[in-house]
Amino acid sequence: MKELPTYTPDFEEYIRQGEPDKKERAQIWRTAIGLQQVDGLEVSEYFKELAQKNIEGEISIDEVQKLTKAYYISKTNREQDDDEKEEADKVAGNISKILATQTLDFSTKGYISLHRRIFNGVFKRAGQIRDYDITKKEFVLRGGTVNYLNHEDLRRALDYEIDREKRFDYRGLSSDELIEHVAQFVSGIWQIHAFGEGNTRTTAVFTIQYLRSIGYEVNNELFAAHSWYFRNALVRANYKNAVQGINYEPIYLERFFRNLLLGEQWELKSRYLVINPPAEYADQPRKDVGNVTENVTEKVANVTENVTEKLTDRQRQIVKMVAQYPFTTTTLMAQKLGVSLMTIRRDIEKMSHVIRHVGPDKGGNWEIIKE
Repeated sequence: MKELPTYTPDFEEYIRQGEPDKKERAQIWRTAIGLQQVDGLEVSEYFKELAQKNIEGEISIDEVQKLTKAYYISKTNREQDDDEKEEADKVAGNISKILATQTLDFSTKGYISLHRRIFNGVFKRAGQIRDYDITKKEFVLRGGTVNYLNHEDLRRALDYEIDREKRFDYRGLSSDELIEHVAQFVSGIWQIHAFGEGNTRTTAVFTIQYLRSIGYEVNNELFAAHSWYFRNALVRANYKNAVQGINYEPIYLERFFRNLLLGEQWELKSRYLVINPPAEYADQPRKDVGNVTENVTEKVANVTENVTEKLTDRQRQIVKMVAQYPFTTTTLMAQKLGVSLMTIRRDIEKMSHVIRHVGPDKGGNWEIIKE
């Protein structure tokens, strides 16, 4: 399964320049719509129009929900993806209404109720704890599964995690301790996987509500743009395979929360989370690189200043990619830059005095040539 694209609903103008009320509504809708990417879902164009009318103040969220329901009831010619779009539309509407209220019942009962409110009118078992065990093949585990909690212990586990969090004292924590604790709590709630469906979306909304309730400013945009990464980071935080030498890796989830709560700028890409990455993910950093470092920026600057032949904008982008991720491939370059593989190969041939590939075609790496 390929990495899902970053999903950005069309409400940017409201967020950048809108009136305060419109900006707040647009941010809520972006989050509610973006979270559907957790399960690879996208809302319909009709629903986006309704959301925009709500942002403009023309209709209420309740009216959005009523019109959405009527739209699918009256639709006579069902398209192939209508079931998925209907789920995404209805769930996004429910989440938007929940986030607009900014209320929270921080208890097991409240967590279960939140699932019911999010998936009301979508799942028959909305708000019901599962009574069966589950496994799920994961993209980042290359078909492996997290060991989710057995169904007999679900409520007891939720009680334990939430009660322990209620007693936790946040005073005096360093930034690192804060991030580590929040990641651990959210990871623990998610690993329980109390419901048959919709666990990640429920956990995300619960997390937003909880962090706000204890005084933290939460940038919902991160959940909107990186919900797919958020889910995969939860997977890696809860997966261990001694035979393959793989341990629990909370660092990816911690990076998400570092961006969310500390305003840091870690690059959040799901392909970096794949265990034993296949060739098509060969640009996974071998070390913690975060965003482009000063060292990388200097490399690019030196190259572009010293080359005798002026580089095109696309060729400069290739140099930047090579400097940041030496293990990238020409296929990924083509995909990222939106051109053909032949075009990339022609560019590289013209840049033979700037970059070179060292080692085998599969498994080698790129180097910037020093003059």
